[in-house]
Amino acid sequence: MDPIESINIKKDSTFAMMLEAQSRGHSLFYILQSDLFAKNGTVFAKMFPVTVTDNSENWFELGDAQTRPLHELSSVLMRKDPPFDMEYIYSTYLLELAEKQGCLVVNKPASVRSANEKLSTAWFPECSPETLVTRDMDRIKAFQEELKHIVVKPLDGMGGAMIFQIREGDTNKNVILEAITKNGTETIMAQRFLPEFKQGDKRILLINGKPFPHGLARIPAEGEGRGNLAAGASYKGVDLTEREIEICNIVGPTLKEMGLMFVGLDVIGDYLTEINVTSPTCIRELDTIYSANIAGLLMDEIENELEDRA
Repeated sequence: MDPIESINIKKDSTFAMMLEAQSRGHSLFYILQSDLFAKNGTVFAKMFPVTVTDNSENWFELGDAQTRPLHELSSVLMRKDPPFDMEYIYSTYLLELAEKQGCLVVNKPASVRSANEKLSTAWFPECSPETLVTRDMDRIKAFQEELKHIVVKPLDGMGGAMIFQIREGDTNKNVILEAITKNGTETIMAQRFLPEFKQGDKRILLINGKPFPHGLARIPAEGEGRGNLAAGASYKGVDLTEREIEICNIVGPTLKEMGLMFVGLDVIGDYLTEINVTSPTCIRELDTIYSANIAGLLMDEIENELEDRA
């Protein structure tokens, strides 16, 4: 995970998972990305026993560091936030090797590597708005001229960073495209603008392919074009619509088969816009609204998988 001292426990889904695992009697170990290493074909980690408390003043206590083979742990939850850079990829290689040595890694490292959170929506065109993935600025301009109003975003970001709208007649079009593609050297995604985003960019959580029956509608702040909590959006709980359930039924089995046990779908209106597999969030908000225990549903699936392997 990311540094535990920097998290906001009221919003942090990793923390919710830690609380739930601890409540079930599991021993917890805290590992940073920099703590992983391989020696002579075995993956090790410097790990700290950790105790967590749902107290915003003092939420964790670390024990003395241990260095152990990673596969001695029953399960490792990979919850490092993007950016999805080469260091992230190297971490998936190390975790994949630990997986081959018997450790259950959630989410499955090879699938996290394969399922780009933006681009993987292209696997389900029946669920997605008109989409273009390219670094060719002229191609993006033609796409915008066809659809009039589009959104462009990088393939490796999170939290609404570097997401732009481009409208018909936008005098900033060229500079936006130059910036986001780094003058045509980086591939990005363009999608048809969905005006329904004003009613909420919905986060839907899938636990081993099955949706939690309520979503979190993230409503953009006044004057803001992004529905991300990190960009100041407000939120409310909503029941899933028939269309959203249909989307979950289409994508869920594929994600489950890939070993993506905890996934956050982003849906605007009737369209799937992102499939978040690295460190999807919103557990804490949904738990509070619906008096739920979403981390408990995930721990049930992890424990069932471990029992099946025993």
